[in-house]
Amino acid sequence: MDNNKETDVNETGAESSSEKENSNKKENSFKDIIEIVESTLITVFVIILAFTYILHPVNIVGHSMYPTLNKNYEGVRAEKNDTDKVFMSTVYFDINYGDILVIDKDVNYLLDDNGEAYIPDEYSSINECIIKRVIAVGGQTVDIRDGNVFIDGEAIEEPYINESSSTSDLGAFTNQYPITVPEGYYFVMGDNRNHSTDSRAPSVGLIKKDQIYGKAIIKYSPLSEFDILTDSWKESAND
Repeated sequence: MDNNKETDVNETGAESSSEKENSNKKENSFKDIIEIVESTLITVFVIILAFTYILHPVNIVGHSMYPTLNKNYEGVRAEKNDTDKVFMSTVYFDINYGDILVIDKDVNYLLDDNGEAYIPDEYSSINECIIKRVIAVGGQTVDIRDGNVFIDGEAIEEPYINESSSTSDLGAFTNQYPITVPEGYYFVMGDNRNHSTDSRAPSVGLIKKDQIYGKAIIKYSPLSEFDILTDSWKESAND
């Protein structure tokens, strides 16, 4: 009788241990699910935050940045799928030579005889969003002659421009070159020099810092031409 009782007690204890083990497994599985859900929600939140406040998609229209952008663009009748799309970052620490900027050109700035920036009465701004490459920043001297660009007296190599392009003045600073870009302003140009309205034109002129929407950092569409744009000035866009 005593042996049977001991056996009954042992079996009951084994069943109790098994139930606890199953309960612990269920609890751990539930915790794992909660952690996966939390991680997913955090990831989604970070992505939404990034695309809302840091990265913005931009559809490129026009051929002023050819061949770096819109290699397949065919003018005003081009389908939306034929245009390049880039991510623009609104968060950046500085702006340097070669950066590609998205700009709100609501006001044009030229230089007076004292080298000070002013808004001209005789030339109205193109008043549209443009995308161009930084050629010179505040404090640097720009000169355009003989189809070349000189920064601080040195001719710069520009492997990114369209191979059939030749840089020439478009009237913004005629008879003023070389010009010194004031602090807080930028001199920008398109890579397709023969077909770009940029700082050389009086309707654009210099770019003021507060006119910059952001810096183009990635070309993500078409996917076959995915490219990091932050170093696009280092290699030829015609390759």
